[in-house]
Amino acid sequence: MNTYNLEAISPIDGRYASKTEELKTFFSEAALIRYRIQVEIEYFIALCEIPLSQLPNLDDTQQDDLRSIYIDFSTDDALKIKEIEATTNHDVKAVEYYVKDQIEAKGFKAYKEFIHFGLTSQDINNTAIPLSLRAAMNDVYVPQYLALTDTLSLLAKQWEDIPMLAHTHGQPASPTRLGKEINVFVKRLAEQFNLLNDIPSAAKFGGATGNLNAHHVAYPDIDWQEFANSFVQEKLGLHRSYPTTQIEHYDHMAALFDTLKRINTVLIDLNRDIWSYISMNYFKQKIKKNEIGSSAMPHKVNPIDFENAEGNLGIANALFGHLAAKLPVSRLQRDLTDSTVLRNIGVPFAHTLIAFKSTLKGLNKLVLNEEKLEKDLEGNWAVVAEAIQTILRREGYPNPYEALKALTRTNSVIDKEAIKAFIADLEISETLKQELGAITPSNYTGI
Repeated sequence: MNTYNLEAISPIDGRYASKTEELKTFFSEAALIRYRIQVEIEYFIALCEIPLSQLPNLDDTQQDDLRSIYIDFSTDDALKIKEIEATTNHDVKAVEYYVKDQIEAKGFKAYKEFIHFGLTSQDINNTAIPLSLRAAMNDVYVPQYLALTDTLSLLAKQWEDIPMLAHTHGQPASPTRLGKEINVFVKRLAEQFNLLNDIPSAAKFGGATGNLNAHHVAYPDIDWQEFANSFVQEKLGLHRSYPTTQIEHYDHMAALFDTLKRINTVLIDLNRDIWSYISMNYFKQKIKKNEIGSSAMPHKVNPIDFENAEGNLGIANALFGHLAAKLPVSRLQRDLTDSTVLRNIGVPFAHTLIAFKSTLKGLNKLVLNEEKLEKDLEGNWAVVAEAIQTILRREGYPNPYEALKALTRTNSVIDKEAIKAFIADLEISETLKQELGAITPSNYTGI
Protein backbone atom coordinates (compact mmCIF):
# COMPACT_ATOMS: atom_id res chain seq x y z
CA MET A 1 0.00 0.00 0.00
CA ASN A 2 1.44 3.35 -1.05
CA THR A 3 1.21 6.69 0.77
CA TYR A 4 -1.72 7.81 -1.38
CA ASN A 5 -3.78 4.78 -0.33
CA LEU A 6 -2.91 5.33 3.32
CA GLU A 7 -4.02 8.96 3.18
CA ALA A 8 -7.17 8.45 1.12
CA ILE A 9 -10.37 9.64 2.79
CA SER A 10 -12.51 6.94 1.24
CA PRO A 11 -11.63 3.24 1.72
CA ILE A 12 -12.52 2.79 -1.94
CA ASP A 13 -9.31 4.61 -2.84
CA GLY A 14 -7.47 3.42 0.26
CA ARG A 15 -7.89 0.04 1.94
CA TYR A 16 -9.97 -1.40 -0.91
CA ALA A 17 -8.21 0.28 -3.84
CA SER A 18 -7.04 -3.03 -5.29
CA LYS A 19 -10.62 -4.36 -5.27
CA THR A 20 -12.07 -1.40 -7.14
CA GLU A 21 -9.23 -0.61 -9.55
CA GLU A 22 -11.18 -1.67 -12.66
CA LEU A 23 -13.88 0.96 -12.04
CA LYS A 24 -11.45 3.84 -12.61
CA THR A 25 -11.79 3.26 -16.35
CA PHE A 26 -15.44 4.31 -16.12
CA PHE A 27 -16.02 6.49 -13.08
CA SER A 28 -12.86 8.51 -12.43
CA GLU A 29 -12.55 12.18 -13.35
CA ALA A 30 -10.22 11.23 -16.20
CA ALA A 31 -12.76 8.69 -17.45
CA LEU A 32 -15.58 11.26 -17.44
CA ILE A 33 -13.39 13.66 -19.41
CA ARG A 34 -12.56 10.94 -21.94
CA TYR A 35 -16.22 10.06 -22.47
CA ARG A 36 -17.06 13.74 -22.90
CA ILE A 37 -14.40 14.03 -25.59
CA GLN A 38 -15.80 10.93 -27.28
CA VAL A 39 -19.21 12.57 -27.54
CA GLU A 40 -17.75 15.86 -28.83
CA ILE A 41 -15.73 14.07 -31.52
CA GLU A 42 -18.55 11.75 -32.59
CA TYR A 43 -20.92 14.72 -32.75
CA PHE A 44 -18.52 16.63 -35.01
CA ILE A 45 -18.15 13.60 -37.29
CA ALA A 46 -21.96 13.24 -37.42
CA LEU A 47 -22.34 16.90 -38.39
CA CYS A 48 -19.91 16.32 -41.26
CA GLU A 49 -22.12 13.47 -42.47
CA ILE A 50 -25.25 15.63 -42.91
CA PRO A 51 -23.36 17.32 -44.64
CA LEU A 52 -23.45 21.01 -43.84
CA SER A 53 -22.03 23.18 -46.61
CA GLN A 54 -19.47 24.64 -44.22
CA LEU A 55 -18.12 21.21 -43.24
CA PRO A 56 -15.99 18.68 -45.18
CA ASN A 57 -16.90 15.12 -46.10
CA LEU A 58 -14.57 13.09 -43.90
CA ASP A 59 -13.01 9.94 -45.27
CA ASP A 60 -12.32 6.92 -43.05
CA THR A 61 -8.74 7.97 -42.40
CA GLN A 62 -9.80 11.42 -41.25
CA GLN A 63 -12.47 9.97 -39.00
CA ASP A 64 -9.97 7.56 -37.46
CA ASP A 65 -7.56 10.43 -36.93
CA LEU A 66 -10.24 12.40 -35.09
CA ARG A 67 -11.29 9.41 -32.99
CA SER A 68 -7.69 8.92 -31.89
CA ILE A 69 -8.17 12.05 -29.77
CA TYR A 70 -10.30 10.08 -27.29
CA ILE A 71 -9.04 6.57 -28.06
CA ASP A 72 -5.44 7.53 -27.24
CA PHE A 73 -6.46 9.88 -24.41
CA SER A 74 -4.04 9.76 -21.47
CA THR A 75 -3.78 10.99 -17.89
CA ASP A 76 -1.42 13.72 -19.09
CA ASP A 77 -4.12 14.86 -21.52
CA ALA A 78 -6.64 14.94 -18.66
CA LEU A 79 -4.26 17.13 -16.67
CA LYS A 80 -4.08 19.58 -19.58
CA ILE A 81 -7.86 19.87 -19.53
CA LYS A 82 -7.87 20.43 -15.76
CA GLU A 83 -5.39 23.27 -16.32
CA ILE A 84 -7.79 24.84 -18.81
CA GLU A 85 -10.64 24.35 -16.34
CA ALA A 86 -8.67 26.30 -13.73
CA THR A 87 -9.20 29.31 -16.00
CA THR A 88 -12.68 28.62 -17.37
CA ASN A 89 -14.13 27.34 -14.07
CA HIS A 90 -16.34 25.19 -16.31
CA ASP A 91 -15.45 21.56 -16.87
CA VAL A 92 -17.27 20.97 -20.16
CA LYS A 93 -16.06 24.27 -21.66
CA ALA A 94 -12.52 23.16 -20.83
CA VAL A 95 -13.16 19.97 -22.81
CA GLU A 96 -14.49 22.00 -25.73
CA TYR A 97 -11.39 24.19 -25.82
CA TYR A 98 -9.11 21.16 -25.61
CA VAL A 99 -10.89 19.40 -28.49
CA LYS A 100 -10.72 22.55 -30.61
CA ASP A 101 -6.97 22.69 -30.05
CA GLN A 102 -6.64 19.03 -30.96
CA ILE A 103 -8.57 19.20 -34.22
CA GLU A 104 -6.76 22.39 -35.16
CA ALA A 105 -3.48 20.51 -34.74
CA LYS A 106 -4.85 17.83 -37.06
CA GLY A 107 -5.61 20.32 -39.83
CA PHE A 108 -9.25 21.11 -39.10
CA LYS A 109 -8.78 24.69 -37.87
CA ALA A 110 -11.39 26.08 -40.29
CA TYR A 111 -14.07 23.89 -38.73
CA LYS A 112 -13.29 24.11 -35.03
CA GLU A 113 -16.33 26.27 -34.23
CA PHE A 114 -18.48 23.27 -35.08
CA ILE A 115 -17.10 21.57 -31.99
CA HIS A 116 -19.92 21.83 -29.42
CA PHE A 117 -22.06 23.52 -32.08
CA GLY A 118 -25.49 24.47 -30.67
CA LEU A 119 -24.99 22.32 -27.56
CA THR A 120 -25.25 22.85 -23.85
CA SER A 121 -22.96 21.09 -21.39
CA GLN A 122 -25.74 18.68 -20.50
CA ASP A 123 -25.88 17.37 -24.06
CA ILE A 124 -22.34 16.18 -23.37
CA ASN A 125 -22.76 15.08 -19.75
CA ASN A 126 -26.08 13.34 -20.34
CA THR A 127 -24.57 11.24 -23.11
CA ALA A 128 -21.10 10.71 -21.64
CA ILE A 129 -22.36 9.43 -18.30
CA PRO A 130 -24.81 6.85 -19.75
CA LEU A 131 -21.99 5.66 -22.01
CA SER A 132 -19.65 5.17 -19.06
CA LEU A 133 -22.39 3.61 -16.92
CA ARG A 134 -23.33 1.11 -19.62
CA ALA A 135 -19.68 0.19 -20.19
CA ALA A 136 -19.11 -0.31 -16.45
CA MET A 137 -22.16 -2.54 -16.23
CA ASN A 138 -21.06 -4.67 -19.18
CA ASP A 139 -17.34 -4.83 -18.47
CA VAL A 140 -17.22 -4.99 -14.65
CA TYR A 141 -20.57 -5.46 -12.95
CA VAL A 142 -22.03 -8.23 -15.09
CA PRO A 143 -18.89 -10.46 -15.12
CA GLN A 144 -18.55 -10.12 -11.33
CA TYR A 145 -22.26 -10.76 -10.83
CA LEU A 146 -22.08 -13.88 -13.00
CA ALA A 147 -19.00 -15.15 -11.15
CA LEU A 148 -20.97 -14.89 -7.91
CA THR A 149 -24.20 -16.43 -9.18
CA ASP A 150 -22.34 -19.21 -11.00
CA THR A 151 -20.71 -20.15 -7.70
CA LEU A 152 -24.08 -20.10 -5.94
CA SER A 153 -25.58 -22.29 -8.67
CA LEU A 154 -22.69 -24.74 -8.30
CA LEU A 155 -23.16 -24.93 -4.53
CA ALA A 156 -26.91 -25.36 -4.93
CA LYS A 157 -26.29 -28.33 -7.21
CA GLN A 158 -23.53 -29.74 -4.98
CA TRP A 159 -25.75 -29.61 -1.89
CA GLU A 160 -29.09 -30.44 -3.51
CA ASP A 161 -29.46 -33.74 -1.60
CA ILE A 162 -28.20 -32.52 1.78
CA PRO A 163 -31.11 -32.55 4.29
CA MET A 164 -31.14 -29.70 6.77
CA LEU A 165 -33.34 -28.65 9.65
CA ALA A 166 -35.18 -25.48 8.71
CA HIS A 167 -35.62 -22.64 11.16
CA THR A 168 -38.69 -20.44 10.90
CA HIS A 169 -38.89 -17.69 13.52
CA GLY A 170 -35.57 -19.08 14.76
CA GLN A 171 -37.25 -22.33 15.79
CA PRO A 172 -36.87 -25.84 14.38
CA ALA A 173 -39.24 -26.31 11.44
CA SER A 174 -40.06 -28.79 8.69
CA PRO A 175 -36.76 -30.02 7.20
CA THR A 176 -35.51 -28.71 3.90
CA ARG A 177 -32.46 -29.29 1.70
CA LEU A 178 -29.43 -27.06 1.81
CA GLY A 179 -29.13 -26.89 -1.98
CA LYS A 180 -32.72 -25.75 -2.31
CA GLU A 181 -32.17 -22.94 0.18
CA ILE A 182 -29.17 -21.71 -1.82
CA ASN A 183 -31.19 -22.04 -5.01
CA VAL A 184 -33.79 -19.66 -3.58
CA PHE A 185 -31.17 -16.92 -3.79
CA VAL A 186 -30.04 -18.00 -7.27
CA LYS A 187 -33.60 -17.60 -8.54
CA ARG A 188 -34.23 -14.32 -6.73
CA LEU A 189 -31.04 -12.81 -8.13
CA ALA A 190 -31.78 -14.05 -11.65
CA GLU A 191 -35.25 -12.51 -11.68
CA GLN A 192 -33.96 -9.11 -10.57
CA PHE A 193 -31.02 -9.30 -12.99
CA ASN A 194 -33.40 -9.98 -15.89
CA LEU A 195 -35.16 -6.70 -15.16
CA LEU A 196 -31.94 -4.85 -15.97
CA ASN A 197 -32.32 -5.84 -19.62
CA ASP A 198 -35.57 -3.86 -19.83
CA ILE A 199 -34.00 -0.60 -18.67
CA PRO A 200 -32.73 1.64 -21.50
CA SER A 201 -29.43 3.50 -21.28
CA ALA A 202 -31.10 6.85 -21.81
CA ALA A 203 -29.53 10.13 -22.85
CA LYS A 204 -30.68 13.72 -23.36
CA PHE A 205 -29.60 15.57 -26.51
CA GLY A 206 -31.52 18.69 -27.42
CA GLY A 207 -29.73 21.94 -26.71
CA ALA A 208 -30.14 24.53 -23.97
CA THR A 209 -33.76 23.73 -23.02
CA GLY A 210 -34.29 20.54 -24.98
CA ASN A 211 -35.82 22.12 -28.10
CA LEU A 212 -32.76 22.28 -30.38
CA ASN A 213 -33.34 26.05 -30.59
CA ALA A 214 -29.82 26.97 -31.70
CA HIS A 215 -29.66 24.21 -34.30
CA HIS A 216 -32.99 25.18 -35.79
CA VAL A 217 -32.29 28.91 -35.98
CA ALA A 218 -28.93 28.30 -37.68
CA TYR A 219 -30.14 25.67 -40.18
CA PRO A 220 -33.96 25.68 -40.27
CA ASP A 221 -34.16 23.34 -43.25
CA ILE A 222 -32.44 20.43 -41.49
CA ASP A 223 -34.51 17.89 -39.57
CA TRP A 224 -32.62 18.21 -36.31
CA GLN A 225 -34.95 15.90 -34.42
CA GLU A 226 -34.11 13.12 -36.84
CA PHE A 227 -30.42 14.00 -36.57
CA ALA A 228 -30.52 13.90 -32.74
CA ASN A 229 -32.36 10.58 -32.73
CA SER A 230 -29.91 9.08 -35.20
CA PHE A 231 -26.86 10.43 -33.39
CA VAL A 232 -27.87 9.23 -29.94
CA GLN A 233 -29.40 5.92 -30.93
CA GLU A 234 -27.30 4.82 -33.91
CA LYS A 235 -23.94 6.51 -33.34
CA LEU A 236 -23.80 6.24 -29.54
CA GLY A 237 -26.07 3.23 -29.10
CA LEU A 238 -28.18 4.93 -26.41
CA HIS A 239 -31.89 5.61 -26.05
CA ARG A 240 -32.78 9.26 -26.67
CA SER A 241 -35.13 10.74 -24.09
CA TYR A 242 -37.53 13.21 -25.68
CA PRO A 243 -38.96 15.63 -24.81
CA THR A 244 -36.72 16.86 -21.99
CA THR A 245 -35.73 20.06 -20.26
CA GLN A 246 -32.08 21.10 -20.35
CA ILE A 247 -31.19 17.83 -18.65
CA GLU A 248 -31.97 14.15 -18.88
CA HIS A 249 -34.88 13.32 -16.57
CA TYR A 250 -32.94 10.32 -15.18
CA ASP A 251 -36.03 8.14 -14.75
CA HIS A 252 -34.39 5.20 -16.49
CA MET A 253 -31.16 5.67 -14.55
CA ALA A 254 -33.18 5.72 -11.33
CA ALA A 255 -34.82 2.45 -12.38
CA LEU A 256 -31.36 0.95 -12.89
CA PHE A 257 -30.21 2.04 -9.44
CA ASP A 258 -33.39 0.73 -7.84
CA THR A 259 -32.87 -2.66 -9.48
CA LEU A 260 -29.22 -2.78 -8.44
CA LYS A 261 -30.37 -1.94 -4.92
CA ARG A 262 -32.81 -4.88 -4.93
CA ILE A 263 -30.07 -7.23 -6.11
CA ASN A 264 -27.94 -5.99 -3.23
CA THR A 265 -30.83 -6.50 -0.81
CA VAL A 266 -31.11 -10.15 -1.89
CA LEU A 267 -27.38 -10.49 -1.27
CA ILE A 268 -27.68 -8.95 2.18
CA ASP A 269 -30.25 -11.64 2.94
CA LEU A 270 -27.90 -14.32 1.59
CA ASN A 271 -24.93 -13.07 3.60
CA ARG A 272 -26.94 -12.97 6.81
CA ASP A 273 -28.23 -16.51 6.24
CA ILE A 274 -24.77 -17.90 5.55
CA TRP A 275 -23.47 -16.03 8.61
CA SER A 276 -26.24 -17.70 10.66
CA TYR A 277 -25.44 -21.16 9.29
CA ILE A 278 -21.80 -20.63 10.26
CA SER A 279 -22.86 -19.59 13.77
CA MET A 280 -24.95 -22.80 13.96
CA ASN A 281 -21.84 -24.75 12.91
CA TYR A 282 -23.51 -26.00 9.73
CA PHE A 283 -20.45 -24.65 7.94
CA LYS A 284 -16.84 -24.48 8.96
CA GLN A 285 -14.39 -22.22 7.13
CA LYS A 286 -11.14 -23.06 5.44
CA ILE A 287 -8.24 -21.84 7.53
CA LYS A 288 -5.17 -20.10 6.16
CA LYS A 289 -1.97 -20.50 8.08
CA ASN A 290 -0.85 -17.29 9.84
CA GLU A 291 -4.28 -15.65 9.48
CA ILE A 292 -5.77 -14.36 12.73
CA GLY A 293 -9.49 -14.52 13.47
CA SER A 294 -9.50 -12.59 16.73
CA SER A 295 -6.84 -10.46 18.40
CA ALA A 296 -7.88 -11.88 21.78
CA MET A 297 -9.29 -15.38 21.14
CA PRO A 298 -6.92 -17.66 19.26
CA HIS A 299 -9.56 -20.30 18.49
CA LYS A 300 -11.83 -18.03 16.44
CA VAL A 301 -12.34 -18.06 12.68
CA ASN A 302 -14.79 -15.23 12.14
CA PRO A 303 -17.18 -14.97 9.14
CA ILE A 304 -15.58 -11.65 8.20
CA ASP A 305 -16.14 -11.96 4.44
CA PHE A 306 -19.92 -12.10 4.88
CA GLU A 307 -19.84 -9.28 7.42
CA ASN A 308 -17.71 -7.15 5.09
CA ALA A 309 -20.10 -7.84 2.23
CA GLU A 310 -23.15 -6.95 4.29
CA GLY A 311 -21.64 -3.65 5.40
CA ASN A 312 -20.62 -2.62 1.90
CA LEU A 313 -23.96 -3.63 0.42
CA GLY A 314 -25.66 -1.41 2.98
CA ILE A 315 -23.53 1.59 2.05
CA ALA A 316 -24.11 0.92 -1.66
CA ASN A 317 -27.86 0.75 -1.16
CA ALA A 318 -27.97 3.99 0.80
CA LEU A 319 -26.24 5.72 -2.11
CA PHE A 320 -28.23 3.96 -4.83
CA GLY A 321 -31.36 4.99 -2.96
CA HIS A 322 -30.30 8.63 -2.85
CA LEU A 323 -29.32 8.62 -6.53
CA ALA A 324 -32.66 7.10 -7.54
CA ALA A 325 -34.66 9.52 -5.40
CA LYS A 326 -32.70 12.70 -6.15
CA LEU A 327 -31.70 12.57 -9.81
CA PRO A 328 -35.23 12.63 -11.33
CA VAL A 329 -36.02 15.84 -9.40
CA SER A 330 -34.79 19.19 -10.78
CA ARG A 331 -36.18 22.69 -10.40
CA LEU A 332 -37.96 23.93 -13.54
CA GLN A 333 -35.81 23.42 -16.66
CA ARG A 334 -32.52 22.92 -14.82
CA ASP A 335 -30.69 23.20 -11.55
CA LEU A 336 -27.17 22.03 -10.78
CA THR A 337 -27.89 19.54 -7.99
CA ASP A 338 -27.60 16.58 -10.36
CA SER A 339 -24.04 17.54 -11.35
CA THR A 340 -22.35 16.86 -8.02
CA VAL A 341 -24.55 13.82 -7.36
CA LEU A 342 -23.67 12.24 -10.72
CA ARG A 343 -19.99 12.40 -9.84
CA ASN A 344 -20.69 9.83 -7.12
CA ILE A 345 -22.20 7.12 -9.32
CA GLY A 346 -19.00 5.10 -9.09
CA VAL A 347 -19.12 5.05 -5.28
CA PRO A 348 -22.06 2.62 -4.82
CA PHE A 349 -20.70 0.55 -7.69
CA ALA A 350 -17.39 0.32 -5.86
CA HIS A 351 -19.01 -0.76 -2.59
CA THR A 352 -21.11 -3.27 -4.53
CA LEU A 353 -18.03 -4.65 -6.24
CA ILE A 354 -16.23 -5.01 -2.89
CA ALA A 355 -19.27 -6.84 -1.53
CA PHE A 356 -19.50 -9.18 -4.52
CA LYS A 357 -15.85 -10.12 -4.14
CA SER A 358 -16.16 -10.59 -0.37
CA THR A 359 -19.24 -12.79 -0.74
CA LEU A 360 -17.51 -14.89 -3.37
CA LYS A 361 -14.41 -15.21 -1.20
CA GLY A 362 -16.54 -16.29 1.74
CA LEU A 363 -18.48 -18.85 -0.28
CA ASN A 364 -15.25 -20.41 -1.51
CA LYS A 365 -14.08 -20.84 2.09
CA LEU A 366 -17.15 -22.77 3.25
CA VAL A 367 -16.72 -26.38 4.41
CA LEU A 368 -19.94 -28.31 4.92
CA ASN A 369 -20.31 -29.84 8.38
CA GLU A 370 -22.63 -32.74 7.60
CA GLU A 371 -22.18 -34.22 11.06
CA LYS A 372 -23.75 -31.15 12.66
CA LEU A 373 -26.58 -31.07 10.11
CA GLU A 374 -27.38 -34.72 10.84
CA LYS A 375 -27.17 -34.18 14.60
CA ASP A 376 -29.66 -31.30 14.50
CA LEU A 377 -32.09 -33.33 12.42
CA GLU A 378 -31.82 -36.31 14.75
CA GLY A 379 -32.31 -34.07 17.75
CA ASN A 380 -35.58 -32.63 16.45
CA TRP A 381 -37.95 -35.49 15.77
CA ALA A 382 -40.84 -33.23 16.68
CA VAL A 383 -40.67 -31.76 13.15
CA VAL A 384 -42.19 -34.92 11.67
CA ALA A 385 -45.40 -34.15 13.58
CA GLU A 386 -46.60 -32.10 10.59
CA ALA A 387 -46.16 -35.10 8.30
CA ILE A 388 -47.94 -37.49 10.65
CA GLN A 389 -50.94 -35.26 11.31
CA THR A 390 -51.32 -34.51 7.58
CA ILE A 391 -51.44 -38.20 6.66
CA LEU A 392 -53.92 -38.80 9.50
CA ARG A 393 -56.08 -35.99 8.07
CA ARG A 394 -55.97 -37.79 4.74
CA GLU A 395 -57.25 -40.94 6.43
CA GLY A 396 -60.05 -39.13 8.27
CA TYR A 397 -58.54 -39.72 11.69
CA PRO A 398 -60.30 -37.56 14.33
CA ASN A 399 -58.49 -34.40 15.50
CA PRO A 400 -54.98 -35.36 14.35
CA TYR A 401 -53.53 -31.84 14.72
CA GLU A 402 -54.67 -31.62 18.30
CA ALA A 403 -53.27 -35.07 19.08
CA LEU A 404 -49.81 -34.14 17.73
CA LYS A 405 -49.96 -30.74 19.41
CA ALA A 406 -50.52 -32.43 22.75
CA LEU A 407 -47.54 -34.72 22.13
CA THR A 408 -45.06 -32.13 20.90
CA ARG A 409 -45.81 -29.41 23.45
CA THR A 410 -45.03 -31.49 26.50
CA ASN A 411 -41.84 -30.79 28.42
CA SER A 412 -40.58 -34.30 27.80
CA VAL A 413 -38.03 -35.02 25.05
CA ILE A 414 -39.62 -35.71 21.67
CA ASP A 415 -37.15 -38.14 20.16
CA LYS A 416 -37.37 -41.02 17.76
CA GLU A 417 -38.67 -43.35 20.45
CA ALA A 418 -41.38 -40.92 21.54
CA ILE A 419 -42.63 -40.62 17.97
CA LYS A 420 -42.58 -44.39 17.48
CA ALA A 421 -44.51 -44.89 20.73
CA PHE A 422 -47.09 -42.32 19.63
CA ILE A 423 -47.56 -44.09 16.28
CA ALA A 424 -47.81 -47.49 17.99
CA ASP A 425 -50.68 -46.24 20.19
CA LEU A 426 -52.73 -44.95 17.28
CA GLU A 427 -55.85 -46.95 16.37
CA ILE A 428 -54.96 -47.33 12.73
CA SER A 429 -53.96 -50.15 10.40
CA GLU A 430 -50.50 -51.71 10.50
CA THR A 431 -49.93 -50.58 6.92
CA LEU A 432 -50.59 -46.97 7.90
CA LYS A 433 -48.34 -47.33 10.95
CA GLN A 434 -45.53 -48.53 8.69
CA GLU A 435 -46.07 -45.54 6.40
CA LEU A 436 -45.88 -43.16 9.34
CA GLY A 437 -42.93 -44.98 10.87
CA ALA A 438 -40.89 -44.57 7.67
CA ILE A 439 -40.91 -40.78 8.05
CA THR A 440 -37.73 -39.31 9.56
CA PRO A 441 -36.37 -35.75 9.91
CA SER A 442 -33.78 -36.61 7.23
CA ASN A 443 -36.23 -37.81 4.57
CA TYR A 444 -39.11 -35.43 5.28
CA THR A 445 -37.70 -32.76 2.97
CA GLY A 446 -40.47 -32.28 0.41
CA ILE A 447 -40.14 -31.99 -3.32
